[in-house]
Amino acid sequence: SSTPAAQVREKAEEWRIIHWTPTRRKVPEPGDDDDQSEKKFRKCEKSGCPATYPMCFASASERCARNGYTSRWYHLSCGEHFCNECFDHYYRSHKDGYETFSSWKRVWTSNGKSEPSLKAFMADQQLPYWVQCTKADCGKWRQLSKETHLSAALASSYRCGMKLNSVKVEGSDACSQPEDVRVAGVTDSWWLSMLILPPLFKDSPASPFLSSYYPDCVGMSPSASPSNQPPGNQRPEQRRAAQPHIPGLSPYFQPFYQPNECGKALCVRPDMMELDELYEFPEFSRDPTMYLALRNLVLAAWSRDCKEVLTLQKCTPHVVVRGLVRVRCVQELDRVLYFMSRKGLINTGALQIKWPLLPESQHNKVLVIGAGAAGLAAARQLQNFGMQVVVLEARERIGGRVWDDASLGVTVGCGAQIVNGCVNNPIALMCEQLGLRMHTLGVRCELIQEGGRVTDPALDKRMDFHFNAVLDAVSEWRKDKSQSQDAPLGEKIQEVYKTFLQESGLQFTDLEEKVLHFHLSNLEYACGSTLDQVSACSWDHNECFAQFSGDHTLLADGYSSVLHKLAQGLDIRLNTAVQHVDYSGEGVTVTDSSHKNSHFVIICSPSCLFQIFMGFFVLLKNDGKNSCWQKLTSVVWKQILWKSMGTSNCLVTLLSKW
Repeated sequence: SSTPAAQVREKAEEWRIIHWTPTRRKVPEPGDDDDQSEKKFRKCEKSGCPATYPMCFASASERCARNGYTSRWYHLSCGEHFCNECFDHYYRSHKDGYETFSSWKRVWTSNGKSEPSLKAFMADQQLPYWVQCTKADCGKWRQLSKETHLSAALASSYRCGMKLNSVKVEGSDACSQPEDVRVAGVTDSWWLSMLILPPLFKDSPASPFLSSYYPDCVGMSPSASPSNQPPGNQRPEQRRAAQPHIPGLSPYFQPFYQPNECGKALCVRPDMMELDELYEFPEFSRDPTMYLALRNLVLAAWSRDCKEVLTLQKCTPHVVVRGLVRVRCVQELDRVLYFMSRKGLINTGALQIKWPLLPESQHNKVLVIGAGAAGLAAARQLQNFGMQVVVLEARERIGGRVWDDASLGVTVGCGAQIVNGCVNNPIALMCEQLGLRMHTLGVRCELIQEGGRVTDPALDKRMDFHFNAVLDAVSEWRKDKSQSQDAPLGEKIQEVYKTFLQESGLQFTDLEEKVLHFHLSNLEYACGSTLDQVSACSWDHNECFAQFSGDHTLLADGYSSVLHKLAQGLDIRLNTAVQHVDYSGEGVTVTDSSHKNSHFVIICSPSCLFQIFMGFFVLLKNDGKNSCWQKLTSVVWKQILWKSMGTSNCLVTLLSKW
């Protein structure tokens, strides 16, 4: 007979032999009902992931866990995991999938900047695509087979149950089949925070525009096919920062800055969110990749076809990315389109639309004062948004300072006719939309003297140098000057010019003096006023802002050809001179021969009119309602103008109950 202690030792040894395994396992606690469940299933180890029984989407290894047990689940998103066996299949050098992963890794590192991890490989190459049924009464999302590649053509025509690769995906009444339960979770706000890797688009319309950038820095996949690679297979930092040539695209459409480029109007950095974008989409502030991918796609699609309204239905097929994240991208795409339309970067110009771009604004009434270029453009855009717009014009015609004369058989602009800088210029956009001709002006510009003689180009170049040197001296003078110390620009130019002649001892000939005065008169033309009426401190204030660059062109058919197209369909009241604007109450009241009430008023008039008719407005006490006019008078008259900028500048301001 054995002692009680010996019996205990024998029982423990017997239990160890029966339950021993090569790896350490947690000893089951007394009371566990089913020890086998711990061996068969394992939860996702990602904190917050609701997947209790994950399923492997890869099925790459013969030993794939599928929806069974694995030593570790790798999380890509809530609803998308792969097992440790499939991880080993690609990651271990002795496994069959290692060469596939290595080949992908070489392409990724040669084109991209982000880490070529196995998770990135799975997201880029192994996740199945999701596609939405295009049937009007369905719209359900379906998962494609792993072998099916999504293209824009397939996405734009897919319907539940259609045959892909001769295999029918759904049953006969395919649209009646329920949608995968994982799709509903994608639309929740928390789902995005559980996404391990940002989506990187394939075959994006923005790709030809952004060959000088790392693809993964602008929301695109670096695993592009060799046919999409730039010539010479150079890395992005080795490529020239010149604008890419895209067949069929107007050279004046340049929506993106190239690396090390700046100061171009209506241009965005494709690898960075702007301030207003961060305010509108704060959820992308930490990782903007998804937003950049969508925004770049939208701008590229608009540049390629600006003659029709850019809609969600047109953009969605070009969102080509694997996994459930495509569902979220399409959801966010609608918000991006709305924001870009409201910002005026897309769906603008001389479009004739069939439905309002911003339907929620249909109840707003707007009065536009002035039927010049600014007034007509503002009225057209607001009407396209869906607002009720009335344009009030004092003259008997539209156009303002645009007045074309075709009495000689050729259109001659008595007012504006030249487009200064066509790149991203709204006039160039409207000419493209309307099919109007623009004649490019040459770089050479000869100065013709009295009698038809051509001025020596060397003399012109020399006097142009002296002219710019005088302006540089004025710029140096104003550096430490306050606004109260301002002076007329013409006065300062004369002062600097006389000082220069005295100190240098130079004497200009009569012809040189005439050429210098030509450059001064050209400056007056640009300012729209004589130089004794222009601020020496702020005459070039516009240089602080991005400029329209590129060719200068002449509208062969005149500016009026654009403005009359803008005016089509607008409610324009001619011979209606506005005498009074009152926004002291609810909304705005405009007085002409009668009283007109509106929610908003937009004033599009030459800036000099504001100075002449200061009694035009009812100015209120400082209660916040008149802040826009106070800012206008303080900024425009004190900082931009000394006395007046003449008739060549047009101010557009919005007065309302703020």
